[in-house]
Amino acid sequence: MMAATLFSGQVPASQTVRWSTDQWPQSWHVTWSIVPTSAGSGGPQVEWTVEIERASSEHVTYWISVTNLTQSSVDYDARYAVLNA
Repeated sequence: MMAATLFSGQVPASQTVRWSTDQWPQSWHVTWSIVPTSAGSGGPQVEWTVEIERASSEHVTYWISVTNLTQSSVDYDARYAVLNA
């Protein structure tokens, strides 16, 4: 298994940000997680969804939306794991 942080970002209070990452081999099984890096106040800080586009016969694009559940901005890491490569 291969795992890493693709990038770090910030989502403003009570907002949703969306980004995409392309050219992932279609044969890989990839899982995504969004992990807050700023301290919370005793409850969930973010939720996320992942949507997938088959961009070509060889590649997929991941569309990831991150929603901030708090009244303060939240810094986060966008992490992925390739379960089979």
